[in-house]
Amino acid sequence: MEALRVWRASSNLFGFTAARATRPLRLHTRCCSAAAATPKSPSQPPQDRRRRSASSSTTTSDRDSIRAIRLKKVEELRGKGYEPYAYKWDRTHTTKELQEEYIHLENGEVCEEVAVSIAGRIVARRAFGKLVFMTVRDDTGTIQLYCEKDSLSEDQFEQLKAFIDIGDILGASGSIKKTEKGELSVYVKRFEILTKSLLPLPDKYHGLTDVDKRYRQRYVDMIANPEVADVFRTRAKVVSEIRKTMESFGFIEVETPVLQGAAGGAEARPFITYHNSLQRDLYLRIATELHLKRMLVGGLEKVFEIGRIFRNEGISTRHNPEFTTIEMYEAYSDYESMMNMAEEIVTRCAMATQGKLKIDYQGTEISLERPWRRETMHSLVKEATGIDFSSFGQDVEAAKNAVRGLLSNDSTSLQACSSVGHVLNEVFETVVESTLVQPTFVLDYPVEISPLAKPHRSHAGLTERFELFICGREIGNAFSELTDPIDQRSRFENQIKQHDAKRATMAKGVKSTEGQGDEDDYSYEVALDEDFLTSLEYGMPPASGMGLGIDRLVMLLTNSASIRDVIAFPVLKIQQ
Repeated sequence: MEALRVWRASSNLFGFTAARATRPLRLHTRCCSAAAATPKSPSQPPQDRRRRSASSSTTTSDRDSIRAIRLKKVEELRGKGYEPYAYKWDRTHTTKELQEEYIHLENGEVCEEVAVSIAGRIVARRAFGKLVFMTVRDDTGTIQLYCEKDSLSEDQFEQLKAFIDIGDILGASGSIKKTEKGELSVYVKRFEILTKSLLPLPDKYHGLTDVDKRYRQRYVDMIANPEVADVFRTRAKVVSEIRKTMESFGFIEVETPVLQGAAGGAEARPFITYHNSLQRDLYLRIATELHLKRMLVGGLEKVFEIGRIFRNEGISTRHNPEFTTIEMYEAYSDYESMMNMAEEIVTRCAMATQGKLKIDYQGTEISLERPWRRETMHSLVKEATGIDFSSFGQDVEAAKNAVRGLLSNDSTSLQACSSVGHVLNEVFETVVESTLVQPTFVLDYPVEISPLAKPHRSHAGLTERFELFICGREIGNAFSELTDPIDQRSRFENQIKQHDAKRATMAKGVKSTEGQGDEDDYSYEVALDEDFLTSLEYGMPPASGMGLGIDRLVMLLTNSASIRDVIAFPVLKIQQ
């Protein structure tokens, strides 16, 4: 009896109760072929809606009880000779195809001669004596199943009432009809439980609202909030459009190692692992740059790679320890070429996914119409602060004194700055970056923070480098690539010295903002990538290269506030 009470309570909680209608059904017949009489679908009893709304969450005990009941149903089904975990189901249509193909039917019309077969997850269920309505959802949409006792075998109708729950995956076949209320339905003649769901779905009227649980159980999030799947469909379109764009410009896609002997191509803290057979440390790549440049040395003139990057750093709405980029390199071009390529990629992706170049992002209209604004870092900082960094020369102390008070944490961030270029970049990131809402190319970065970029041909101390900002966040980073092997070695050596100095600073207990607040961000060692330097000595053609953050681009095109919204399974803290 106790099990029966639990079953009744859980059935009421999730709308599984088959309430019998208290008045006779009105019969209507309007057929495009010989068809059975069509009962009018009654509206859902108001008390059932109140029951659903009252159950905004499912406790652990409820969940365990429901699971136990459903496991019992699995046993009973097998005892009756049914396999509740099928091997396949032959379907003729998706729900979207049916909705489009039979949109012309009028209310009450039945197409008895049509035979269709669909499959999907049951997301709603209502029972009225000899009539059961269910809503099934597949990858393309939803459609109603109209299940009438007279159209099913006695065994099937009893199975329908006793064993099918919301969440089950069902295959159904039958004809097509549109109810008197205008609901296109599959008039079910046969069905089969394809997968028996053991756990209850979130309440229909409240959904899955716990943000942390949505990220941890993305599969439940996608079931409860179907629009979430649209984000990942858009993401797939973005990646596809990027690939088409690159191939249309004659680039070829290549693959480079994820496990590397030295972490290079960017300044970031790597993940370190140990290879037992080789008895050596390996690093998950922090960029694909250095291996792609080796491809240029080898004679491939236009290459790109779409791949996962790994950085052992902080987590935020903009940062995930693993993320996806595209990096591309083109021989015989400079960073002007990459500005044009960035505009081409982003606008093509916008048109492919949105069909327009003016989009809404978190309440702000973003215009992607070309050409985009182009300003130097020096001019943007001067415009925002009134400070002309070109006047300081190499006097880093004068630059620090000029900006004290601009930075809320200047005592730590300024102490870590070893050059005027570093101070300039600190002010830019703190004061200017968040104001760059409309697409903006920020040009000509200091050489101290750009170890892989070619020196600017017109301005000493600067490089031919840009970063693309949209909505206050970096989307892309590009250079006229440094091809001088002697200069490159010197830059790398200086970068290692800077890293070692930061390690010493961190050892004294001073925290650098560049490490996003991790006290041991510089505890790892940095070594020269001698093989890359050797490749440059064989000669790399003049070239430009760019990396674009695909996750952030998808955030922009899906109006997503957090990077976790566009990564199917983001890295999260361990649950306590």
